[in-house]
Amino acid sequence: MKDLCILKDFLGIEVARSKENIFLSQRKHALDVLTEAGILGCQPIDMPMEQNHRFASADGSPYPHPDRYRRLVGRLVYLSVTRPELILSLDAALRVLRYLRGIPGRGIVLCPLGNMQLTAFCDNDWAACSLTRRSVTGYLVFLGRFLVSCWKTKKQPTVARSSAEAGYRAMAVTTCELK
Repeated sequence: MKDLCILKDFLGIEVARSKENIFLSQRKHALDVLTEAGILGCQPIDMPMEQNHRFASADGSPYPHPDRYRRLVGRLVYLSVTRPELILSLDAALRVLRYLRGIPGRGIVLCPLGNMQLTAFCDNDWAACSLTRRSVTGYLVFLGRFLVSCWKTKKQPTVARSSAEAGYRAMAVTTCELK
């Protein structure tokens, strides 16, 4: 094995170092995705998803170019390595691209661990699915200041009778993730 000097780029992830931390970014990849989609000159937006956005049911005709859409979503999934805020909104791919246009160089900062405390946050959206009325659970898990389990959202397996019940189910799922 050879020492190839200070790491600056690895598999499309740009690495910048300072005395205090390491910054990981996929700026070039984000700009390549925008260029390939033909919207590099679009108007940027501040948030990857609209607040309280409800996805419509799958009515209407299929997308005319499914291979291009699959490629776009695949590239966005790879971009979510350093941009975890994109994970939930991949269903709204065009909005994600407009969000990326505003800040293509955003990334993750890695700092030395100060504490090793495991912290989890969970939330639920009671009766969020308009078709089944099932609630949606989401959670984040941190070790110290670092995200170790990205925001995962999933429909709950049964219909909750109240928002409190949906909240308890969300806590149970999060506890299972911690265990």
